[in-house]
Amino acid sequence: MFVFIVVIIILACIVLGFFVLIQDSKGGGLASNFASSNQIMGVRKTTDFLEKATWGLATGIIILCLVCAFMTKSEFTKEEPAAEPETEQTDL
Repeated sequence: MFVFIVVIIILACIVLGFFVLIQDSKGGGLASNFASSNQIMGVRKTTDFLEKATWGLATGIIILCLVCAFMTKSEFTKEEPAAEPETEQTDL
């Protein structure tokens, strides 16, 4: 389960980076490519979608990281450190 959540976090980080790189801080980005055409999903809706997806992915990554932290915390508290076996040293 832990590995599955870590893989989901990695994929979400890659998609989040893609969404951030698509956006332009000055209002351009992907939305500026569609400024002259009339489409069903207009320019404003494209930027709204990208902004909501960015915030949603960031929130999801934070929540999944907290879940992983609590999972590993419970794993470490359950396991007791194994006692080292006593070995005799022999001189050769």
